[in-house]
Amino acid sequence: MNQLQSTLYLVDDHTLFREGLAFLLSNCDFVSEVYEADNGRVFLDSFEQVNPDIVIIDIEMPVMDGIAATKKALEINPNLNIIALSMYAHETYYSEMIDAGAKGFLLKNSAFDDVQRAILEVREGNSYFSPEILEGIVKKLNKKVQKKESDLTEREIEILYNICKGFSNSEIGDMLSISKRTVDKHRENLLLKTESKNTAGLVIFAIKNGYFEV
Repeated sequence: MNQLQSTLYLVDDHTLFREGLAFLLSNCDFVSEVYEADNGRVFLDSFEQVNPDIVIIDIEMPVMDGIAATKKALEINPNLNIIALSMYAHETYYSEMIDAGAKGFLLKNSAFDDVQRAILEVREGNSYFSPEILEGIVKKLNKKVQKKESDLTEREIEILYNICKGFSNSEIGDMLSISKRTVDKHRENLLLKTESKNTAGLVIFAIKNGYFEV
C-alpha cells in the first residue's frame, strides 16, 4: 500500500450521505480503502479488524451515538484519529466530542475540500475545525476557569485564552501591553507544553483540560 494512502472508516446512519461521501473519498489519491457502518455499535464490532487510520463519525446516530463510540474506540486504540461529523454547529456537541478524544470537527454541509483538508490535517497529527464550528466555539468561549493546579503560568493561560478567541499575536501584544515577539515566544511555548501543532489543537487542549468552558 502506498505510504501516503490512508484507510478510512465512515460511520453515519444516513445511507445516501454516507455512500455519497464514501464514493467521493474512494476517488482521492490519498485514500486506499473506505469502510462503512450505520451506527457506533457496528463500527466497534469491526474496526479492530479493519484497523483504519482515520474514522469520520456522525455524532447523532441510533443504537450507539458518535460520542459513546469514540470513547470506547479510543479505549481500545488510543492512537485512532477520529473526525466528528454533525448537521449542527452547536457547541455542546463538539465540547463532548473534544472530551471523548476527537481531533477533527466537520459540519455535514462542509465543502468536500474541507473534508479532504480535515483528513490530511488529522493524518499529520494536527487538529481541525470547520470554520463555522470554530467560529461558534470562539464566540461561546468567554468564561475563564480558575485551575488550582496547572502546568501553565498565569500569563500563558491569559495568552492561551486570547489565542483561542482568535486574536493574532500582534493584537494580543497590544491588549496585554507586551511585544509581538514576546507573544510569539509564549505561543511557541504553549504549543510545546500542550503538545499541540496548531491553534485548533490549543482550543481542544484548553477545553479538554478545563481551562475554559464553552
